[in-house]
Amino acid sequence: MSTPRFETLTEQTMTAEQRKVADAIQSGPRGKGLPGPFNALLRNPKLCDLLQQVGAHVRFASSIPTALNEMAICLAGRKWSAQFEFYAHGRMALAAGLSPDILDAIAAGRRPATLSDDETTVYDFVHTLLHTGKVSDEQFARTKARFGEVGVIDLIAAAGYYSLVSMVLNVAEVPVPEGVDPPLPPLD
Repeated sequence: MSTPRFETLTEQTMTAEQRKVADAIQSGPRGKGLPGPFNALLRNPKLCDLLQQVGAHVRFASSIPTALNEMAICLAGRKWSAQFEFYAHGRMALAAGLSPDILDAIAAGRRPATLSDDETTVYDFVHTLLHTGKVSDEQFARTKARFGEVGVIDLIAAAGYYSLVSMVLNVAEVPVPEGVDPPLPPLD
């Protein structure tokens, strides 16, 4: 394994401000440890704290049902080819009840063959948003009718926040755990 781009921070190497934010992260719903983007993000503790608060809301307080929210997060991970992001949230998506076939299709960059009405609504909205930066009137209306205006905003937040996280993970070159194959094949 190559040298990490961001040296792993420890209690001894963190500044007081970094420790305060690290403690806030670990005392929240994520639990112990500073997984994924947080080691890198702590280089800017003020920004890290703001982002971790947004992330906690997007992940744990979304109005979107968990399996669908995790599918949206995985779509962002796939868009940015963020191996760690897709690895971590793919597991959460499966635990929340998302079909492995759906996750496999997203990993391969394909539209899943079988989707429920709600899965279709979320997939179409988030996939289109991530790939075009906007959605059609029909996609907006369908998503609003099913999940309300709050749900529309929660899906935009999931796509946006996890795009940022995916970019941080890619720049930091955060690997999947040792012994785990990267879940995302290269796309043509």
